[in-house]
Amino acid sequence: MRRSQNGTNPTFAEFFAGIGLLRLALERKGWAARFANDIDPLKAQMYSRNFPESKDDCFVLGDIHKLDTALIPTTDLATASFPCNDLSLAGARSGLAGLQSGSFWGFIQILKEMGKRRPRLVLLENVTGFLSSNGGKDFFDALQALNSLGYSCDAFILDAVNFVPQSRARLFVVGINDNKLECEVHEVFRFYESPVRPAALADFIFSHPGIRWSLRDLTCPPERKSFLADILDTIPHDQKEWWSTERASYLLSQMSPRHAAVARKMIAGRDYSYGTVFRRVRNGKSMAELRIDGVAGCLRTPRGGSGRQILFKAGRGKYYARLLTSRECARLQGVPDSYIIDVPLNQALFGFGDAVCVPVIEWIAENYLNPVLSEGAGGRATNTSLARS
Repeated sequence: MRRSQNGTNPTFAEFFAGIGLLRLALERKGWAARFANDIDPLKAQMYSRNFPESKDDCFVLGDIHKLDTALIPTTDLATASFPCNDLSLAGARSGLAGLQSGSFWGFIQILKEMGKRRPRLVLLENVTGFLSSNGGKDFFDALQALNSLGYSCDAFILDAVNFVPQSRARLFVVGINDNKLECEVHEVFRFYESPVRPAALADFIFSHPGIRWSLRDLTCPPERKSFLADILDTIPHDQKEWWSTERASYLLSQMSPRHAAVARKMIAGRDYSYGTVFRRVRNGKSMAELRIDGVAGCLRTPRGGSGRQILFKAGRGKYYARLLTSRECARLQGVPDSYIIDVPLNQALFGFGDAVCVPVIEWIAENYLNPVLSEGAGGRATNTSLARS
């Protein structure tokens, strides 16, 4: 990996830093943090607890639109895991014009104001709904904004389920401030399609030749080796974390006949097995939906209680239910147990529900960011994927 001009590790500034999981991942792959910003004081509390400010970096709490660009150091990379509220399929879909997701434009304004100090690399992360928001216009506008600042763009989708037992697909954009990395668009139907560029994304790339693309040939994500049972805490059934018999029974009564049949089969099993449950409103009625494939559903922030993922444990003629613990949620994001969690459960769930999956970012650093830096200013994108039909 190419080091920065001063001979030190490559550096990054992270915006919408949350609780620091992107930093955790990048530091594991040889990067050094120089600046971080987030608007949420509760997330900042978790961040600072795990990454105490040093002479080499700083955390600024506040609105990205009000940051003093002069105080932001020059770095090799800027990251933006901006709010998904207005882009998510579960949200109001206001897109980049929304109050939350619209903070993306604050990030673009910072890059604009940095002028010649702009980082060579930009990494965006958001939900896959970003691709289809406002019929694709929001994604197009975001890429055009990066193009206007000198960045050629790449896009790909990674699902945390390839790394950890959590289903969490996310859309990533890498911007490279180097016009030499521009790729040509060949008119071959869906030649962009791959395990990390599914049909919808491949079609977007194909149908938007006006975007200055820089597409790299990426390896397939790994195959996951862990399951839900592997990340669970051992909590005796008489501990307060487990729900009362009445509450667990009510959860079972909320399941549809199909899900309840699966639960009964689990209960009749000779050994304990595990599943996760989300409560969802179906036809105006709260329903409990059970998942038993060894993978948890996507961690979400517990707004209104709907995002709280429930563990269902059953076997030997019995069944139990409780919320996933904050440590279990951390493990579902690939976070080591050395990460300090000393805040209330709800605060931790908000933090981890809005965070990135650590091994996913590590994969991006190892397979994308580090190779780009290694190529230096005269590097080029790998174009082998362009020959596929």
